[in-house]
Amino acid sequence: MVEVTFAQLHGWLVAFLWPFARITGLMLSSPVWGHSGVPRQVKIALAGALTMVIAPILPPMPDVPIVSWQGLGILAEQLLIGAAMGLVMRVTLTVVQATGEFIGLQMGLAFATFFDPSSGTNMMVLSRLLYMITLLMFLAFGVHLVVLEVLADSFRTLPIGMGRFDPEAFMMLARYGGTIFSSGMLLALPLVASLLIINLSLGILNRAAPQLTVFNIGFPASLTVGIILLMVLMTDLDRFLERLFDQGVGALRGLLEMLASLPPAV
Repeated sequence: MVEVTFAQLHGWLVAFLWPFARITGLMLSSPVWGHSGVPRQVKIALAGALTMVIAPILPPMPDVPIVSWQGLGILAEQLLIGAAMGLVMRVTLTVVQATGEFIGLQMGLAFATFFDPSSGTNMMVLSRLLYMITLLMFLAFGVHLVVLEVLADSFRTLPIGMGRFDPEAFMMLARYGGTIFSSGMLLALPLVASLLIINLSLGILNRAAPQLTVFNIGFPASLTVGIILLMVLMTDLDRFLERLFDQGVGALRGLLEMLASLPPAV
């Protein structure tokens, strides 16, 4: 007869529960695994499977009872780490959504929106198109595997039960949010600049020849030129996304390193 003691059962739960919390936090906040189209049962099952694979190679767990205030604090700590890691990747992929917003406004497609169930808000059609292309490129480049590798390494960089973080890491995460506007505008700049020149030209034409109906000319011209420039932009989109993904993975590693650097004791 096989007998399992309480100490053995507690050790198994500790080795599974706390890593599972960190992985679950990443799964829920990341743009790929946390997508609303993925059922919750699949997310939990995937997080459990990854935990079973990673658990044997993890460092020793702290000798803390699960059912205690300290154990509850460790659980919340792991959820926070996983959510922060997922937020970095979500910010990285949101760049192309901002690009679609900038381009759509200049092309006159601000009214072409629909409800996006993944974000719960209205999204421009062009933003949705670029976002889906980015998700496919994310998988094609294997960035999801790199993120899982960083996740596994995070248990050595940030052992479970550290107790405190460097607050500058969360400031770094907030500053990284500016990538949405800087990189998004950088990608959209060729189209935005070209369409702005067209709009200025049409404004001058309207002043020179008021009898012309600029709206009937301007909207088709902006839309046609925008579509042509968008086709040109697509030819270089893969190189931009490759650099963007490298930047996101670098920011993810930097976040973990900053979290691991403890502030000096007062």
